[in-house]
Amino acid sequence: MAALGWLTPRRRSATARSVLAGEASAEAARKSSQETAPPPPQEAEFPVHGDVSAAAFFDLDNTVMQGAALFHFGRGLYKRKFFETRDLARFAWQQAWFRLAGVEDPEHMRDVRDSALSIVKGHRVSELKSIGEEIYDEYMAERIWPGTRALAQAHLDAGQKVWLVTAAPVEIAQVIARRLGLTGALGTVAESVAGVYTGRLVGEPLHGPAKAEAVRALAAAEGLDLSRCAAYSDSHNDIPMLSLVGHPYAINPDAKLRRHAREMDWRLRDYRTGRKAAKVGIPAAAGVGAVAGGTAAAIALHRRRR
Repeated sequence: MAALGWLTPRRRSATARSVLAGEASAEAARKSSQETAPPPPQEAEFPVHGDVSAAAFFDLDNTVMQGAALFHFGRGLYKRKFFETRDLARFAWQQAWFRLAGVEDPEHMRDVRDSALSIVKGHRVSELKSIGEEIYDEYMAERIWPGTRALAQAHLDAGQKVWLVTAAPVEIAQVIARRLGLTGALGTVAESVAGVYTGRLVGEPLHGPAKAEAVRALAAAEGLDLSRCAAYSDSHNDIPMLSLVGHPYAINPDAKLRRHAREMDWRLRDYRTGRKAAKVGIPAAAGVGAVAGGTAAAIALHRRRR
């Protein structure tokens, strides 16, 4: 199957559509954060006290949350009769692969994106936002990595803004960011007219180079110094974003990102294994069990539908 150019794992310069997607996401993130400003930060120690020119940018899938946010959103929509069982089986299989491999697959991401767009076409933006709040409680809240959540809180406590940066729909990303007490979220912007989804995107999914463009656009609008900012991700696809900032972190990294991080002397943290989790006080057995259970359930569902 033909691979999508903007989803290839090679480092590359941003395309015009990446720039458009990034700028659209940055604008949506700023509007949302202005509507619901976070409470005043408390004093803490990381990384610089009260540095208003610094911020932190966190990838979502497998960095902040176990698995893919779009899959969990799909489960919630299925429960509400937005689509049929065979579509859920496909989502489940993609999620199982994602958890087992720990990396983003271009074909799977394309399938999820196209399915999501077809599902929400004709629905009101306000409806999806309201449903997103319910789905967070049902499927997402218990899948937040405690270690990564603590890192985000450290930035907040230091007086810095913290943004999610994800290929998930910006409306869902904003729900997650608000529930975690973060500043806001950069996400994929789906086109809407008069508050109704058209089934098209503004630019392209916020992935790879588009994430870097979104961070760059937001930093310019917010007056941030990227050399003083931090970024966190699990995927080599986010090397463009990580390379933008002065403090990049590889969190639960895939093999390619781990190699690159070591070559560049970036800091690494891994909350998936007993050995690594013990160093940061994470109950690894519970986390691994949850991942294994979710994977087994997804595979079982796929087999039953064959």
